[in-house]
Amino acid sequence: MKEVLRLEKVSHRYHSKSGETEAIRSMDLSVNEGEFFGIVGPSGSGKTTLLSILSGILTPSSGSVKRSISPSEIGYMLQRDHLFEWRTIEDNVLLGLEIRKIKTKERVEYALDLLKKYSLGDFVKKRPSELSGGMRQRVALIRTLALRPKLVLLDEPFSALDFQTRLNVAEDVRKIIAEEGVTAILVTHDISEAIALCDRIAVLSARPATVKRIFDNTIEKGLSSIERREHPLFASLFKEVWKELEFTDEKEKSGDQ
Repeated sequence: MKEVLRLEKVSHRYHSKSGETEAIRSMDLSVNEGEFFGIVGPSGSGKTTLLSILSGILTPSSGSVKRSISPSEIGYMLQRDHLFEWRTIEDNVLLGLEIRKIKTKERVEYALDLLKKYSLGDFVKKRPSELSGGMRQRVALIRTLALRPKLVLLDEPFSALDFQTRLNVAEDVRKIIAEEGVTAILVTHDISEAIALCDRIAVLSARPATVKRIFDNTIEKGLSSIERREHPLFASLFKEVWKELEFTDEKEKSGDQ
């Protein structure tokens, strides 16, 4: 399999007037082309710092980040959709193209085709306030995909949604990413979500974050995220991931890092 990126002995420290905070310590990690890769860890374990390093926004204090793609080929989907209420859905989706000054006819047609393909074609002239939370998140993803990224970073993109909507939108996002042939890295606190969506799952330690263990998702890939949740192997994999996180949480509480 071709690697999209690899971290080798990556560490990062933040410096302030009050001192130094070590967020990540000697982390090794690799993600393959076409993979949906999950990252779970306790609160404050440096997951967002890690995404910033993966995207190229942040340069690590030490270690190396090797990418087979350029930072411009990496898309980012945040916790909130950040749609502008004064712009139509069409204009929101085309915003990234405008900012990068690459709003060509071909790229605009591709973006509008994505809206039609994923059941948003009738809403292009609507405002974000006229859409449901789930539809807004689909628009946010399509805005990202309109830039033709080869890798999409998902920073807890479903956390603001209610449970039922979260399940539906997560499946929409999984399906869209798979159909468009994009590699994805998902950061989430939700173990069930990671198992339902991801091919592999990395469990981070408490800060300073290291990769404690990487789980291969043995549930067959052809299933939907809902079907994965109902699979006989789901519960056992959940328990394995939970044990790693549970130990991490106890370690964090005791201050033994």
